Amino acid sequence: MGDTIFGKIIRREIPADIVYETNDVLAFRDLNPQAPVHVLFIPKRAIATLNDATAADAELIGKLVLAAADYAKREGFDKDGYRTVINCNEHGGQTVFHLHVHLLAGRRMTWPPG
Repeated sequence: MGDTIFGKIIRREIPADIVYETNDVLAFRDLNPQAPVHVLFIPKRAIATLNDATAADAELIGKLVLAAADYAKREGFDKDGYRTVINCNEHGGQTVFHLHVHLLAGRRMTWPPG
């Protein structure tokens, strides 16, 4: 599961505001939200970065993205829209080296992000 903060959340060693869970995916509110809704979707099997993903991980990565879409529909902000982001490595903004999808919603998103 990995020895990152996300691995500890999966193992329930540290608390998190969990909002979504399946056999393969866990989602919880970001502690430093960048939008009114900011939820992190993580695989329960650790993959450090998107660069480390292989063809064998395609189904799991698909489940992450579909979980984010399902959550958006459940919470009712799918029609207004939302943003999903995967950061990769330091220059990409990744700070926890356990692959994760950011879901941001609740306000109009701009580009560049801000």
